[in-house]
Amino acid sequence: MANVNIQELLDSGVHFGHLTRKWNPNMAPYIYTERNGVHIIDLYKTAAKIEETSEALKKIANSGRKILFVATKKQAKDIVSEKAKAVSMPYITERWPGGMLTNFVTIRKAVKKMAQIDRMKTDGSFDALSKREKLQINRQREKLEKNLGSISDMTRLPGALFVIDIKKEHIAVAEAQKLNIPIFAMVDTNSDPRQVDFVIPANDDASKSINKVLSFVTDAIAEGLSDRKADKEKTKEAKDAPKKETAAKKEAAPKKEKTEANVEEKSAE
Repeated sequence: MANVNIQELLDSGVHFGHLTRKWNPNMAPYIYTERNGVHIIDLYKTAAKIEETSEALKKIANSGRKILFVATKKQAKDIVSEKAKAVSMPYITERWPGGMLTNFVTIRKAVKKMAQIDRMKTDGSFDALSKREKLQINRQREKLEKNLGSISDMTRLPGALFVIDIKKEHIAVAEAQKLNIPIFAMVDTNSDPRQVDFVIPANDDASKSINKVLSFVTDAIAEGLSDRKADKEKTKEAKDAPKKETAAKKEAAPKKEKTEANVEEKSAE
């Protein structure tokens, strides 16, 4: 896991907080100073928190559980979808579906509905419908894809949530808290860090800042997934080793018998 470079964070504008009049007093431990009416975040604390968060997320990824990324603000949408896809993790970048976590069974039914429509199109039953029905089903499929397509592979509740801007995504945060799902988040100076289990004090409004922090986070997740794959291969090899040994002994046995038979023949002569 790469060490966090303070200069990189500085160049990406991670240190810029909100206006001093909009601050949340609970963010005081993470604020370095104030400049031109804007709070400046202590990047040494940000770097330490990124490393702590990355280590925790690496362990979750290594355990095989999913990490759900949540970011519906315009400047974070594309970055989050790109980074989450790269590590095969689910994400929500459109409107947060109410009950996404607390009513997960219903959400899964909606996802299954997408799969059902796709099957209709492949088995030919879709062609038997009227033009109007086809149009309605296609619209329904598009809407489901837009809102839930990115979580179609999430068959159970996620192992953790990674949130950009906890003020904007307060519903997601509240649902995760209710179900005791660990919350990881980029928290700006206008938010309350007490709502989050793993805080990364950072500018959550600038796309460069979001991109930089997510790069460190997703690299750690990728490392966790890679370690999991390597462990699986080692376990498989360990299981297959006795089978290979038994097969090798079986192959060697007839040769031994043949050699003994040849010796007996020669001695008889």
